Formats: sequence, C-alpha cells, structure tokens
Amino acid sequence: MSQSLVAQRLRITFGKAGALLYTSSLDVAKIWERVLRRAQLPILYTQGFNTRPRLQLAMPLPLGISSDCEILDIFLRERIELDAAELRSQLLQVAPQGLSISAICEVAPRQPSLHARIESADYRVRFLDPVSQERLQTAVDHVLQRDEIIIDRMRKRKRSVMDVRPFIIQLCAEQPSALSARLAVGERGNLRPDQLLELMGLQDCYYRAHRAKLHLRRE
Repeated sequence: MSQSLVAQRLRITFGKAGALLYTSSLDVAKIWERVLRRAQLPILYTQGFNTRPRLQLAMPLPLGISSDCEILDIFLRERIELDAAELRSQLLQVAPQGLSISAICEVAPRQPSLHARIESADYRVRFLDPVSQERLQTAVDHVLQRDEIIIDRMRKRKRSVMDVRPFIIQLCAEQPSALSARLAVGERGNLRPDQLLELMGLQDCYYRAHRAKLHLRRE
C-alpha cells in the first residue's frame, strides 16, 4: 500500500455475537465494506480493475466463537475530525445486529500491518455440559507438564509436523466448568480453542468459546 495516499488510519475494536458467530472472516470484511460505505466515510480504495476498500483485519476469528476484541484498521483518503463517540454511533446505525463497536482511535499510517503484529489471543471456554473441576484440572496439568506436543497438520495439501506446546502460553481451569487460555496466533504460530480441547481430550464436550483480547507486539 502506498502510504503517501493514506490521509488517516483509524483502528476500530469491534465484537461479533448472535447470527454473526457463523459469518466467515471474508464475509465480515464485506459487512464492514457495506457499513463504511453507508456511513459515507472517505475510504481509500485499491487501484486497478476490481477496486476494494483498503481495510485490515487483525486475525480471522474461527466460526462459532464470539468476541468483543476484534481489530480493524481502515484507511482514509481524506482526514476527518475524529469524534470517537459520534463516529461509533454513526457506524452502529448502519451495522447489522450482532456487530458491536467498543473503541475507535487514530493510529500512525506507517505502522506495520496488524497481522504482522499479532502475537496471541485470550480465550474463555465455558462448558455447557457440566465438566467436573477435577477432570478439567487433570486435563490442564497433563498439557502444561508436557515438554512438547507434536501434531500432524495438512495445509494446502501439504503435511507438516510441528510442536504446538509453545503455542499454549497460559492455561487455567476455572469454576464452574470453564477454561481460560492464552494461545499463540499470527505469523509465529496459531492454535484454535477447538484444537486445544482436542489435545486435552475434551473435544466431545458441548461448549461456547469467546475471544476476550488480542495481544499486539509492541513496536
């Protein structure tokens, strides 16, 4: 992206809930395109035949997981006077149900891409079928006490063998019937809550997962 064309870069922290839980990241980007167009913001567009608004989503959210910490950067071709509360209200008036906005701020146009700065994410898993505290703690201890956890993955028809133990940064059993976890995401590695539960032997339990925070690497 030519930074010389960027007049202003805004960062929006938003959430997904309700019907949007099963909306793909690609469709979420399209939803934001419609929202920003309806709000009549001076969005910067790509050049070429198939022009698109210049947006950056920090990290795809797995289907079925709610969140209130997703991050979107939008690039404007003209500066606007930023009144965060007013802009939030303006965007929510044209947003679909299930899309929430908790913060809007301005960031430097020349910052690295969001995807390059994402390091980890905090998740909370709540089991809807009761799971005993003893079973949860045993599963947590089993994972944390291992020096390595080797798994096979197929990505784009290629098989890879990797140690995902470094991707589990924090893991804790909570009451009642819940887990909190900080998992690696981004370019250095990625582990989803469903993959974690499979490693713990809890993949058959009925649960709800929520992403509570994304951690960015400091510049």
